[in-house]
Amino acid sequence: MRLIIVGTGSMARHHAKHFAKIRGVKIVGCVDIFPENAAVFAKEFNIPRIFATVEDAIVWGKFDSAANVTTDLAHYPTTMALLTAGKHVLCEKPLATNYAHALEMTETAEKEGLVGMVNLSYRNVPEIHKMHEMVTSGVIGDVKHVEASYLQSWLTGTHWGDWRTESRWLWRLSENHGSKGVIGDVGIHILDFASFGAGTDVTRLFGRLKTFHKAPDDKIGEYTLDANDSFAGTMEFENGAIGVIHASRFATGYANTLRVRVFGDKGALEIQNGSDGTWLRVCKGAKDINSQTWRPVTAKPVPMNYKRFVDAVKARQTLEPSFRRAANLQRILDASFESERLRSELAVAD
Repeated sequence: MRLIIVGTGSMARHHAKHFAKIRGVKIVGCVDIFPENAAVFAKEFNIPRIFATVEDAIVWGKFDSAANVTTDLAHYPTTMALLTAGKHVLCEKPLATNYAHALEMTETAEKEGLVGMVNLSYRNVPEIHKMHEMVTSGVIGDVKHVEASYLQSWLTGTHWGDWRTESRWLWRLSENHGSKGVIGDVGIHILDFASFGAGTDVTRLFGRLKTFHKAPDDKIGEYTLDANDSFAGTMEFENGAIGVIHASRFATGYANTLRVRVFGDKGALEIQNGSDGTWLRVCKGAKDINSQTWRPVTAKPVPMNYKRFVDAVKARQTLEPSFRRAANLQRILDASFESERLRSELAVAD
């Protein structure tokens, strides 16, 4: 498989490192509107060709797949150009900045018979697949309640760098620079993590989004700091369960932690994934339920999204997480903004 990487920022390095380890994959080019960034990236990963635009790469044409690691706002135009040129795409999340664009991307990939997948990176966690398997096989009975959170603290600490001075963080705080805030950045992860783990999709929500004051006039240089910093939502799920999902960049003490709790009428499961590792535990059976005893659960490794994408291209059959899955999640993101605007509960349309 001949692959190009579109965008050469920090996340692109993860793509390059992982794809370089997969047999049969050759990274043949990279794309960035900033030539100095592309040059450094190409040298670091021994990539032979550099392009200023996706269109330039398409004119050259000697590749069959692309990893799209551009900013959120650029996902739609760059991915559509690649799909129109007949290229398979692994796109970073969120797939687009609105459902209409995400659906168009999905339907284009499906119509053209191309692989369209999204790097929802927490699908690489084996324990979430084990949770999904246990829930859908009835281990904890009928799901009644879901509780989930994604906590980050880079707005209160400098453990990942100083967001006040580094553009790689500042753009994430600015709608004008393509950011959908915490709901688009990490909210999409916890929505996928929770609904996949619980084996059921969101059908209704009441969401609140909050942008906090962070600088004089809420601006730093060219960046207007208007993207949301915290999200909290009450959810109803397809199977009738209800729950709470929230995400924040102000969760002091938590560098990067996801937690999902799924409660059924015959037991419960809890997973946590963070910088200190991952664990999954279960409380089931009369003895453990009555004594409130939780027991650890082990999980077998799963292929990472990068390998799943390569396998999908070889088979010409899209695997999960697909564009279709990401488009459905985008619909929830859109509903969250609308729910905040209207201050009311909304149905997530089929």
